[in-house]
Amino acid sequence: MVLDALRKIEPDSKPLTLTQVPMPQPAAHEVLVKVSACAVCHTELDEIEGRTPPPRLPVIPGHQVVGRVVACGSGACRFKPGDRVGIAWIYSACGHCELCREGRENLCRRFQATGRDANGGYGQYMVVAEDFAYAIPAVFSDLQAAPLLCAGAIGYRSLRLAQLQDGQTLGLTGFGASGHLVLKMVRHRYPGCRVFVFARKAEERAFALELGATWAGTTTEAAPELLHAIIDTTPAWAPIVESLKNLRPGGRLVVNAIRKEEADKAALLALDYPRDLWQEKTIQSVANVARSDVIELLQLAAEIPLLSEVEVMPFEQANRALVELKFQRVKGAKVLVFDSP
Repeated sequence: MVLDALRKIEPDSKPLTLTQVPMPQPAAHEVLVKVSACAVCHTELDEIEGRTPPPRLPVIPGHQVVGRVVACGSGACRFKPGDRVGIAWIYSACGHCELCREGRENLCRRFQATGRDANGGYGQYMVVAEDFAYAIPAVFSDLQAAPLLCAGAIGYRSLRLAQLQDGQTLGLTGFGASGHLVLKMVRHRYPGCRVFVFARKAEERAFALELGATWAGTTTEAAPELLHAIIDTTPAWAPIVESLKNLRPGGRLVVNAIRKEEADKAALLALDYPRDLWQEKTIQSVANVARSDVIELLQLAAEIPLLSEVEVMPFEQANRALVELKFQRVKGAKVLVFDSP
């Protein structure tokens, strides 16, 4: 499924085209992967509608990929044919700049994203450098593993940046693929923490309570108490202001979004410094993921085990999946599956 031009997604949109392309060939230190499942991410909406750095066009999207190695390029020795691997948002980084040496390769100026700067998992086969592929723990099916590779990994990074301690309170604004996995992580790692969920749709709020949230309200409601940290996973600006109102002094807002939509940018004019930012409140952005995030998340997920709630669709219906994701017709994570050889 190929993206050949940026466009706005409407309820009847078909932004991707089903296309025959040549079989990719692994270069040195790369592996060729036959894709079995690829989860759909909100970042694909950002790519298609032009809110990320410009993608390489035409490009095959998809960056939550699970498949099996079918061939190895020269010098590739970490995996062998038949091994099951995952591929995440980080497709490559330079490996030698100061940020890479610090383990912050997610901030590398030469960072490349799977499905944006290189062909991703909305196709039957793809290639990736062996150092940017990950062994998938046996406890997970392909369907359960796919959302972990972005929704899970970026949620893990967001939770780490929130600096939460057991017994504190956490807010989650937006409750999709990443939010529901963060809630499950918190219940395992910080059993004394209470989680408060802000979500637009009643079914999302009900889902959060079902998974163990202490409270669930709309994105404009005030939480019953001020919170130590909030993780925002929405594409909108208004929840930023609303979240700051719900933070206690010294609280931290972690914004897990590549870009915010322009439609409600005027909401920032409602930001009131004494009420919303004073008393040492902090706003922390999240940029991409590092390999360490993916590795550590997969280890934690296997320990819990962290099982994703998924809706399964054939990969040929990627356009429908994207439309449903944009217009909030999703519970958990959507996963595209591949049946053809």
